[in-house]
Amino acid sequence: MKKATIKSIAKINLGLFVTGKRNDGFHNIETIFYPVEIADELVFTKSEKFELITDSDLLNKEPQHNLIYKAFNLLSEKTGINMPVKIELSKNIPAGAGLGGGSSNAASTLLTLNDMYNLGFSFKELSQFGLQLGSDVPFFIRPFSSYAEGRGEILTELDFELDKSILIVNPLIHVNTGWAYSVCNKTPASTKLRELGKYLNDFDFWKQNVKNDFEEAVFREFPDVAEVKQTLYNNGALFSLMSGSGSTVYGIFENEEKARETALHFPQNYKIFIV
Repeated sequence: MKKATIKSIAKINLGLFVTGKRNDGFHNIETIFYPVEIADELVFTKSEKFELITDSDLLNKEPQHNLIYKAFNLLSEKTGINMPVKIELSKNIPAGAGLGGGSSNAASTLLTLNDMYNLGFSFKELSQFGLQLGSDVPFFIRPFSSYAEGRGEILTELDFELDKSILIVNPLIHVNTGWAYSVCNKTPASTKLRELGKYLNDFDFWKQNVKNDFEEAVFREFPDVAEVKQTLYNNGALFSLMSGSGSTVYGIFENEEKARETALHFPQNYKIFIV
């Protein structure tokens, strides 16, 4: 395989509890990772040297901090194999948005290079490598709806699919994940998210029980993010929540028409997706 074009998808969190800080400095969480069809495009081409090209000014400033770059270096260290490849990244998933774009790119890089250079690593081994890059990278190795615990790497696949339209709104605010963890509430999970499938269309239950422990601090620091959630509810969202540590907020709507009508209530420069 000399060339591969990959769609690197996003996720939203259906609930997110931060239950405490660990001895290793990370935090224990409980969440549901739910894949959504918002995607970056990655084109891998065998070349004479490693090269990463992106259309993102933000990522081009410090490419060595890009998780694609780190994933490539990690595989190079693990294998000792020279893997000259040009990687072209077209960004669609906003950065620092709580949608997992960077982690998804890292997982796509591990998976594609494993195939392209016949490295022979299993999904389990690639997940272990991914965890060295980010807590939610293992989810993107096999991105099925999953209940996640530990750092987010202990995954239980769920037979779980929403039959509604989801309006996803990013107000172009970058929330630093480290800051968000430092200021968020850390309490035992108040709901067994693993069992959320039992309440698939009971959105009154969701409103009462499905929370995101980052919301309070993020909303206080960035009122525009809180306003997104309020606007979604004001226009008929069945349920709304911030994803990850923010700043993206999603609303679940009965149908696509209602979601599209609601999208018109946001500033034109906001990044908006309907899935």
